[in-house]
Amino acid sequence: MPVNPAPAAEAAPAPENNTWVDRQHGAVRSRLKSWAHSMDDWFGEPDPDNPADANLRVMLDTEWNKYDNFSVKPRIRGRVKLPVLQQKLNVVFGDDSLDNEPRNNAHLYEENIHPEGKTFDKTQSRESNSSLALRWSDISKRTGIDTDADIGIRSGDDIYLRLKGSKDWQLGGDFSTRLEQIYRYGIDSKHYVRTNWEVRRFPEGNTFTANQLHLQYTHDDEEEWTWGNSLYRQHNLPGHKRLTYGIYTGGNIEAKKAKLNSYGPFAGWRQPVWRDWLFVQTEVNYLNNREENRSHHIGTLLRVEALF
Repeated sequence: MPVNPAPAAEAAPAPENNTWVDRQHGAVRSRLKSWAHSMDDWFGEPDPDNPADANLRVMLDTEWNKYDNFSVKPRIRGRVKLPVLQQKLNVVFGDDSLDNEPRNNAHLYEENIHPEGKTFDKTQSRESNSSLALRWSDISKRTGIDTDADIGIRSGDDIYLRLKGSKDWQLGGDFSTRLEQIYRYGIDSKHYVRTNWEVRRFPEGNTFTANQLHLQYTHDDEEEWTWGNSLYRQHNLPGHKRLTYGIYTGGNIEAKKAKLNSYGPFAGWRQPVWRDWLFVQTEVNYLNNREENRSHHIGTLLRVEALF
């Protein structure tokens, strides 16, 4: 039986980075690496020069608007990399809806209707964070398309297959574009299809302008088409800080016609706090909701995110 390679010795933390919180953060990182080494060992003899690794995002999203008041949503998403399998097979777990968002998602806030007035929905939170899958990446490099194929289980008992393809193009000058196509079929959730399309103008410097458009189709008990578009500008500032502001529009698609249900401005700010692995992100928006007969109103989001 192959022996797991011992993780490389880590330098002792500086005294100012040796608080109880830092020690707990280090313990979680060590545990993740230990799990990764053990899993890598299942499939063959690990390479000490290319050890397995794992990463984890832990988020707490708090949203508020005057109609729904506060809602709290914990979210996790992790990945275990297994180099023994030619760096193509990973284990992914947690909230799989995070993988459906476009890269560098500009508009995080989603107005969720809470008919029961719940601040925290324990059942929904447990189901959304219970996804577990094996992911095969880069199925074919001949096409130039980055591909992922997942097979796993979500929401407790929903066995599913998920395919994702993405590609970037440099259009010339300062312009580039990225297209993502996602298809998932679950035994319980049935069909889910999503297209993310971004066009970006990024001149020299740390500021760019972009447009993110998504189309989404679901077919469980009923068919539903939705769309959303964010035209925004982002300033990347020193210290991993960023400022984003723009205009959001979105709605449903019925009888092959896109209907406008919600529109308005939004602005967001993200920065690390206290440590380089702990981030705070805020968003303020002024949107309406025609389907719910809601006029323009202020909505806010506060995300605390820890990276392990």
